[in-house]
Amino acid sequence: MKNTGWMKFLYTISLCAWVFTVVLGVQFMLGVLAGYLLPTDLLTSTIGNAVFSVISYAFALFILLWLTPRVIEKWKEKKEKEPIKPIKFNRERMGLRGFPTWTDIGLAPIGYVVSVVLATGLTALFNFLPWFDANETQELGYSIYMPGFERGIAFIILAIIAPIAEELIFRGWLYGKLRIKIPKWIAILATSLVFGLIHLQWNVGITVFCMSVVTCTLREITGTIYAGMLVHIINNGVAFFLIYVVGVM
Repeated sequence: MKNTGWMKFLYTISLCAWVFTVVLGVQFMLGVLAGYLLPTDLLTSTIGNAVFSVISYAFALFILLWLTPRVIEKWKEKKEKEPIKPIKFNRERMGLRGFPTWTDIGLAPIGYVVSVVLATGLTALFNFLPWFDANETQELGYSIYMPGFERGIAFIILAIIAPIAEELIFRGWLYGKLRIKIPKWIAILATSLVFGLIHLQWNVGITVFCMSVVTCTLREITGTIYAGMLVHIINNGVAFFLIYVVGVM
């Protein structure tokens, strides 16, 4: 008899590792390719960064939502030596049932406040560690001296496209798969840990870890990821305003 506990553990680890590899691997490979093909001034420009971000998110979603199921289908067909039923896109498993509701809109600012409180408390605990720097700057690839038009493009990428894409990947695809295989609280922690790790920075990782815990919880409350998307948009929008408009971060 198979040890289901170990099977679930391996499933969780492999799924988290796959998402981590896809998200960062796509950025790395596209960055290397762009470095060979495009001039440096274009790569470091607002437009260049924006296009790179859109392509990176689109490619990561393509790998996770389309390519991965196709590979699994072929592997199962080879193993069972007969055609299997195609894996279809499951809107409900992704947390995309229906459309955003007034409940989602109302819960979003509450969720944002809760995530900020949690992040503030956890950051305060980490401040006792000598190697932790709560004020470390996050490099987003955009200049604080952008003109209005370029600032608008950066806002669309950072405060709208990035939150939607990341919610689809993490609270939609990853958490959507984990929550039906393992206890939900473990799925929340695993999803949030991976989401924090991909930011490759301790202070930012803590903030987004707390936000992920909240957005996963909101998915359980509402049944969809729409409220979490709005929390993420608010979070990134506030950060964008403080960094690129007020200039206090």
